[in-house]
Amino acid sequence: MRIGILQLDSIQGRLLKEILAQAGHDCVVYGDDLAMLQGLARSTVDLLVLNWRAMQRPGADVLKAVRAVASSRMPVIFASEDASEVSVVRAFLWGADDYIALPVRQAEFQARVGALLRRAYPNGHGDKSFNVGPYHFDKSRQVVTLHGAPVHLPDTQFRLALLFFSNTGRVLSRDHIFAMAWGRELRGVTRTIDSHVSNLRQRLEIGPQNGFHLQSVYRSGYRLLQLRIVLEIVN
Repeated sequence: MRIGILQLDSIQGRLLKEILAQAGHDCVVYGDDLAMLQGLARSTVDLLVLNWRAMQRPGADVLKAVRAVASSRMPVIFASEDASEVSVVRAFLWGADDYIALPVRQAEFQARVGALLRRAYPNGHGDKSFNVGPYHFDKSRQVVTLHGAPVHLPDTQFRLALLFFSNTGRVLSRDHIFAMAWGRELRGVTRTIDSHVSNLRQRLEIGPQNGFHLQSVYRSGYRLLQLRIVLEIVN
């Protein structure tokens, strides 16, 4: 999963990034709330780790802005030197999902982040297999079936499919997609993602006949829509 970390102290930011990387997460570190909000406007993440000290504006305003530019189901956890009851309660009242004191205990921090991710993205974290419409994903065997028939996907395309079907209805930025499917940071302009998405549409027969639409989102990335949900909203 892709995690954003807001920390004023660059050393602390790198430490949290290393801890989460050991748990298999890709991380991006922001030095202040303005940089974070600008980053979130063009690059999606699955979870945020925040610190009061890195905020130039009131925390309530920052959290409200975060919810406006990011997915409403994205978990937010505070990791802060301030472990007072007042600050903890204030964070929860403003919409935080968890709070942990710095310095973190590594195993506990990884476990708390993992629990939040499982709750927010039940198909994308934790379970080894899941169903979405006519598709069945077996993550341990890296197998996907369509109407019970196996569809062969190379490793990168399987990770790409897993990412989209774990996040139906959610806009995923291009660098988020690249980090999760290719395992490295996106640098510069590339048509690699578009080529793989086109191949994925064909291999998995993603279209109205199977209840899905894989949509290109201008200046952002892609979004997989489950068509019956769209029809319910329209009606």
